Amino acid sequence: MNTLISLEGIIAVAAALFTLGYIWSCGVFPYKACRSCRGQGIFRSAIFGAIRLCRRCDGTGRVLRFGRRLYNRWTRVRRAIRADRQRDRRDDHR
Repeated sequence: MNTLISLEGIIAVAAALFTLGYIWSCGVFPYKACRSCRGQGIFRSAIFGAIRLCRRCDGTGRVLRFGRRLYNRWTRVRRAIRADRQRDRRDDHR
């Protein structure tokens, strides 16, 4: 048995498991903590301690993960294509 082939197989399986795990985690946990405010949603002024909302997350402390943004965009494009096809079918039958 060639060790190079078995090593390539192990790497391929590990990459597939990692990808499936990331897809699953984007579905279950679509949001992550905002990097800018560290999930707090607010900033405190250094001088007077005034509070202002984070501009990146709009004060929620959460932002969508990259994989979830890709999934949402793909879903929107797919729905738009389906709507165009159905509209074309309706127009052809008239």
